[in-house]
Amino acid sequence: MRITAVTCVKNEGPFLLEWIAFNRLLGVTDFLFYSNDCTDGTDVLLDALAEQGGVVHLPNPAKGRNYQMEALKNAAKQDVVKQADWVWVADVDEFLNIHVGDHTIPALIKACGNPQTISVTFQFFANGGVEGFEDRPVIEQFTRSHNPDLWCGETAIEVKSLVRKDFPLQYYGAHRPFFKDKLAKEKRPSWTDGAGRPVQHKFLVAANPRRIRKFPSQGARAFATLNHYALRSLDSYLVKNDRGDVNRENRNFDDTYWKERNDGSYEDRSILRYLPDLNAAMDAFRADPVIGPLHEDCVRLHREKRDQLMADQTYAGLYGHLRELPPYPPGEYELMLELGLEPEPELAS
Repeated sequence: MRITAVTCVKNEGPFLLEWIAFNRLLGVTDFLFYSNDCTDGTDVLLDALAEQGGVVHLPNPAKGRNYQMEALKNAAKQDVVKQADWVWVADVDEFLNIHVGDHTIPALIKACGNPQTISVTFQFFANGGVEGFEDRPVIEQFTRSHNPDLWCGETAIEVKSLVRKDFPLQYYGAHRPFFKDKLAKEKRPSWTDGAGRPVQHKFLVAANPRRIRKFPSQGARAFATLNHYALRSLDSYLVKNDRGDVNRENRNFDDTYWKERNDGSYEDRSILRYLPDLNAAMDAFRADPVIGPLHEDCVRLHREKRDQLMADQTYAGLYGHLRELPPYPPGEYELMLELGLEPEPELAS
């Protein structure tokens, strides 16, 4: 089975090897990376990986600000996508955590009954009080998240999707594929959530904005979860804040983004089942005479950028502000104070 992962990156150098190694453990055979405006060695490392095979690295084709959507439009024309049995569109801070069989994508597909699309629900992993960047697996460092079925008062949570080659594709979206509005009912694709259940009709047909990329999460992760490490360490978040967003030029993240994703009320260590094999794959990457030094360059430049930002009073102030924020979703901490409830010590620290 040929599985192609498609992603867009900007200054993700220190995290590339873990994401590639992890996805190969899942059964991903090919990667299509689009990069833009990198200053941390991301593009150089991707070029070197491409020379070794299994990775295609292209400049982002966007002429305006919609980097991700323009790249996904281009991806549909690339051989590495057209020749794939399945396409997995995800970001480098997103890890597909499969709970069935041998914990690979083929096992997930089998458990879901081999539909034309599988949409897996996010679970946002908190910062957990980690301040300093460390060059070791992200999945090992961050193990606390929100209640899986409730995020910021919402029961509907976003998804990312695996797409089979015979999906009646109009275009790939960042969260799900789309088919033409006028497609006959009998030609609509078979489509499940991460528990093998048919997705809701309003989501399937993108009936309204609330159903374009999310649906109720309760029971949706029986076979797989999408672990989203949007914050990582405070050091790395500061660098992320500086670079903006890969999907929109110069979009900075205010503290709302941080607060919404820094709810660590629930512990989930299930993804650590992959850690021994992941560490072995990472060791092999680091031992490579070309890839290892280029990875180290990315790590060095990431740390240098953090130091540069901390020398700026505005960024230093942001760092201190985020460090002092309570690890609760917006509104919850204020309500606790109003009710006279004491925050849990391990979460308030």
